[in-house]
Amino acid sequence: MKILRTAALVAVGKKLYDESRKPQNKAKIDRAVQSLRDRRGGGKRAR
Repeated sequence: MKILRTAALVAVGKKLYDESRKPQNKAKIDRAVQSLRDRRGGGKRAR
């Protein structure tokens, strides 16, 4: 049973990776990351 779960997770991970490399999806991901950073207060801060 664990082998099937691992195989399913690998398949989902590969699909996510492949989709994230497409230019139109990359733009969506970049916008989502930027909005998350804006909500959290700007991301990395200098000390």
